[in-house]
Amino acid sequence: MQKITNICCIGAGYVGGPTMSVIANKCPHIQVTVVDINQDRIDQWNTEDLDQLPIYEPGLKEIVAESRGKNLFFSNEVDRAIDEAQMIFISVNTPTKTYGKGKGQAADLKFVELCARNIAKVSKTDKIVVEKSTLPVRTAQAIQNILDNTGDGVHFEILSNPEFLAEGTAIDDLIHADRVLIGGNETPTGQDAKDALSAIYENWLPKERILQTNIWSSELSKLVANAFLAQRVSSINSISALCEKTDANIQEISRAIGFDSRIGPKFLNASVGFGGSCFQKDILNLVYIARSFGLQEVADYWEQVIIMNDYQKSRFVEHIISTLYNTISGKKIVIYGWAFKKDTNDTRESAAIHVANALMEEHAEVIVYDPKVTESRIYQDLDYLNTRSPEENRRLLTVAKDPIAITTDAHAIAILTEWDEFKGYDWEKIYSQMLKPAFVFDGRRILKTDEMKAIGFNYYKIGQS
Repeated sequence: MQKITNICCIGAGYVGGPTMSVIANKCPHIQVTVVDINQDRIDQWNTEDLDQLPIYEPGLKEIVAESRGKNLFFSNEVDRAIDEAQMIFISVNTPTKTYGKGKGQAADLKFVELCARNIAKVSKTDKIVVEKSTLPVRTAQAIQNILDNTGDGVHFEILSNPEFLAEGTAIDDLIHADRVLIGGNETPTGQDAKDALSAIYENWLPKERILQTNIWSSELSKLVANAFLAQRVSSINSISALCEKTDANIQEISRAIGFDSRIGPKFLNASVGFGGSCFQKDILNLVYIARSFGLQEVADYWEQVIIMNDYQKSRFVEHIISTLYNTISGKKIVIYGWAFKKDTNDTRESAAIHVANALMEEHAEVIVYDPKVTESRIYQDLDYLNTRSPEENRRLLTVAKDPIAITTDAHAIAILTEWDEFKGYDWEKIYSQMLKPAFVFDGRRILKTDEMKAIGFNYYKIGQS
């Protein structure tokens, strides 16, 4: 088995950055270089002020501080890092296609293919290439074909090593992973490559938590794991709509069924809907794969998870509009939270984007506060939708720094991320500043109904009538 002493990771994003930081921290004998063609991003990873890292994750800056400059490096010298590495992780973005065949469902693999071609062009020695990006099943075969047909007599071994990180707890998920999945070819060289990657994780994880499979099982397991988790969210959200009509309380139902050991309590919190880079993308991928093999019923089954998620967001917006007397034109609505969940600055597929966009369609005056998401990111998210011009987005929506001051003369507040700080606000002061009747729409169920009503708010909590 080859002993790995030099790793390169292509892609300095939400997966590559934290994963490589932990590997470097736990394996001081391995040099780890994270490369990206985006110079700004690399500059942010190299910044002196660790609060300015491009990704916010609890515990990340401490780990970067410990290892950076010793055996952890961030660089835009992509070719050099590929040339020097024995093992190369591909951790680039695989967004859902917005064009052509598979539009709206299939993953766009152009960045992965560019990586593979670059690896083939640069490599002079044998390499282990590890898929870290979330990829559709059979991508490894495509990478292998490119490498074998364009590589200069170099032997490439492809592994699938999907990440199972939850944003907001990514560092903990890496250090205390409940399992690591490594898929590879079932050949002597494939087994050697799997063992070489396993040996890296064995520096801090017990060997029994490192599962080896064939490459297709590994790729599909990632999509299925996320689909099952998202399905739980959509399932409880579908019941939250029923609760609002029947005087049942979704929290009591979640608790009651969560005590069933066969079901368990996780991912049963009703909310305005799931977001993040993986759930929707992976389910759409699963749907596309099932359809491409003619498995229509399988595709329809999983697509319903997405349909329910979209319904939950639109239902929330419709409730705001109907409660505010069927017109919100010119009304000031404050949005608390833009990240898709607390403890991350990631906004991909965040419910807030879609809720804000729908409120702006009704000509509301929207003001957003999020403790970790930048103003430029918020406007990028809206501009990406192409619903209206960038100028219109900036006219209808303002990004604020002071969460209390912005509630002056507001008609309503919508809570769209479960940041802990929102619970500690002086809600009596907020109430005194707002126009009456003052409305709070709690899409994350983080405040106490009786306390909010005692202050005087018209308070709506998703999943309760």
